[in-house]
Amino acid sequence: MTSDNAASDFMAIDDYLAKGGKLSAPENAPPRYRAELMRLMATFVDSEMAGASGFADVINTAPGIEARIAAARITAEKFGHARHVLRIMGDFGANIARYAEHLPWAERLPRDADIGATRHGGDMRLSVFHYPIDGWVDAVVMNVLMGRATIIQLTEAAEGSYQPLADAFREILPFEERHTELGEQGLKQISQDGDRAIAQASVAYWVPRVAASFGGPDSLRFEALRRFGLRHSPNAELQERWRADMSNRLGALGLTV
Repeated sequence: MTSDNAASDFMAIDDYLAKGGKLSAPENAPPRYRAELMRLMATFVDSEMAGASGFADVINTAPGIEARIAAARITAEKFGHARHVLRIMGDFGANIARYAEHLPWAERLPRDADIGATRHGGDMRLSVFHYPIDGWVDAVVMNVLMGRATIIQLTEAAEGSYQPLADAFREILPFEERHTELGEQGLKQISQDGDRAIAQASVAYWVPRVAASFGGPDSLRFEALRRFGLRHSPNAELQERWRADMSNRLGALGLTV
């Protein structure tokens, strides 16, 4: 095949993806598409691993055995979600064995750190998972805020052009929704028990950090993902959707975003 024909073939698949086309196997994916897809999957896997590891540290601070069982189930299922997507990464030749090694998923920055949306350290977790959880109330608030953000982000990703990954995200979504519903039940109880001021302080801490997980409003990467059919709605639109949703949900509990 000549270089001109190769370029023509790439432009054809690029246009196919931009118009809503789907791919179903690694061998059909052009190099740049593969790179963006791998980055997207690594971000999800590393965020689930880091999120689950950080949440595991607060299981024993939960008030009562039922809350501890729920927290343990959420932790285990998040590790399972990471494994699910990791297997798809393996189809692309990723060295998934390294994830079985001991990596510092629970490692966190100081509480007062501020890294915005930038990556930190040796993995691809979202920046919000570099911040430490400070007790049970803080864990519940973070779970609710980030859980609703994850649902919005996964709903977007579940319409992506790589069919096996889109299918995986659709399978994962109901679990993430249940995790967040459990968090909202816990937050309602916390508010009723008189810990609303503590919860409000946690909301103030986590809102800007979760908001940063949507990425910047002028992201060049979004344009590449949109062209490949891996994203559809701009970062700012998703973040505004999340803010409006959280304003309504937290407002019902006497909390403000």
